[in-house]
Amino acid sequence: MIKNYLYISLLLCVVFCHRVSAQNDTLLNRSYDYLDEQIDVYANDSLRQWMYLNAYLNKAVKEDNRQKIVNAYKNMALLSDTKKDLFYADKMLNAAKKTDNTDLIGSAYLTKGILYQYRKHYTNALDNYIFAYDNLKDSKDDNLKYESKFYIAHIKLYLGFYDEAIALYKETCSYYSKTNDYNSNGGYLSSLHSLSLCYNRKGDYNQCTATTTLGLTECNRLKNTHMPAFFKHSEGINQYYKKQYNKAIEALNSTLPDMVANNDFANESSSYFYIGKSYAALGDNDKAMTYFRKVDRIFTDKQYIRPDLRENLEILINHYKNLGDTKIQLHYINKLIKADSILNQNFKYLSGKMHREFDTSTLVYDKKKIEQQLAGKEATTTILYIVVAVLFVLIMVLLYRYYKNQYLYRQKFEELMASHEEKEKQDESDIVAQRPESKKPDINPEVVAALLKNLEKFEAQHKFLQKDLTLVNLASAFSTNTNYLSKVVSYYRNKNYITYLNDLRIDYIVTLLKTQPKYRNYTIKALAAESGFSTAQHFSKAFFTRTGIYPSYFINEINKEFEIFTLV
Repeated sequence: MIKNYLYISLLLCVVFCHRVSAQNDTLLNRSYDYLDEQIDVYANDSLRQWMYLNAYLNKAVKEDNRQKIVNAYKNMALLSDTKKDLFYADKMLNAAKKTDNTDLIGSAYLTKGILYQYRKHYTNALDNYIFAYDNLKDSKDDNLKYESKFYIAHIKLYLGFYDEAIALYKETCSYYSKTNDYNSNGGYLSSLHSLSLCYNRKGDYNQCTATTTLGLTECNRLKNTHMPAFFKHSEGINQYYKKQYNKAIEALNSTLPDMVANNDFANESSSYFYIGKSYAALGDNDKAMTYFRKVDRIFTDKQYIRPDLRENLEILINHYKNLGDTKIQLHYINKLIKADSILNQNFKYLSGKMHREFDTSTLVYDKKKIEQQLAGKEATTTILYIVVAVLFVLIMVLLYRYYKNQYLYRQKFEELMASHEEKEKQDESDIVAQRPESKKPDINPEVVAALLKNLEKFEAQHKFLQKDLTLVNLASAFSTNTNYLSKVVSYYRNKNYITYLNDLRIDYIVTLLKTQPKYRNYTIKALAAESGFSTAQHFSKAFFTRTGIYPSYFINEINKEFEIFTLV
């Protein structure tokens, strides 16, 4: 009986696999347009949808159609859950790079940035958007180029660079307003909405109102029913800052059903917060606390926080402090410390400029104090004096080290700002001239001359920017062996191969930072990639070895120099 059951099960499995295989073979003969259409048709049936997605990918791989391979992975990244989306995004990006098509590469970076932004990983999103724009800035596809500008502006808005975001949104508004199609209309209205947020954050409340009014008028003209709620939400927050509290409550309440229906917890949270703030300003503290607790619930459920919503936890801490409920006060202090850790990761550029009633040191102090009260413990005066004394000595030592390092770094910076490349070449020539003939490499002079000529061409054409450029690879490119190349570099460049390669790359990036301001906005990771290093850590270490300072310090100082020069 058991044998019969196993035989039947095996037979059914074989039949099923044969049918699936036959179906896959049939799908491979279908057109890409057909498969695309079926992917859309089965949007609510994930099993069937992924069957067509896999068929699309298999067909593209079989035909070695790299553009379609990129499209397949892009669809998979956008349609999969957050456990696999970045996996497919990396596949998409690798496939795009193999095409040498800058439009495809830029679009792939753009997609990856969008996925990071969805995760609220704003710094990673910005990095990918910058890479996208670098590939698309000369593109003939204006849609891709302006889409990358829009998303860069979006991140700059979140990070607090409002003037830079406004400039970009004005460009995208101008571009999208000239093209009357569905996607362009959406880009135009989204740019207008984001502009209104920028004006509000800058404190230009009248300009914010003018922009939201224009946005609502344009929604009506373009028959768009999705965006009005966002413009009303923006204006509701703006009315709070204009001290029109009843108008703020009315506007924000009118948008809440749309936010809840669309699971837009970010705007739902900010609506509750500013409704609560408006009721507090009107003197209705009980009603205000109801809304502040709703903001806290969203933070608990979604781990969503942004700089202006941080105040919500401060309000709750003060509320329970005034009530004398130290247990709940401690609960919200712990939450605020957690919120700060999230903010410091995602909003590090903005967090330093933000007003805070409770800074981190105050929170930690209050937290410890309340924990001691609840546990019935008190620190002795002697221990406190010892801690203060140790901290004082430690601070003094750290300050001494800090100012000493700053003095040394400044000296190194000033030396670096001088024309050190010419001096470096002169020093190398002097060293070679001073070396005894006996130290010269025991190599045919014609071979040495050829290698030096190749090295000069290698340096002049910036071929040292290639990644993974090993001594073996370079020797092969010069049609020589590693022993000869290593000896020539050691004698005529006065350094080993690794140091020689690293120094060329660092000198190159230093020149870019000194002469081209746009590179001063790059992340350390982006600068590392630009100069041929595989990681930001290797780049920073090589930069310090070559210059005696770190790249972040050099960029900060050169920006200060530039600002002083501009003012003068």
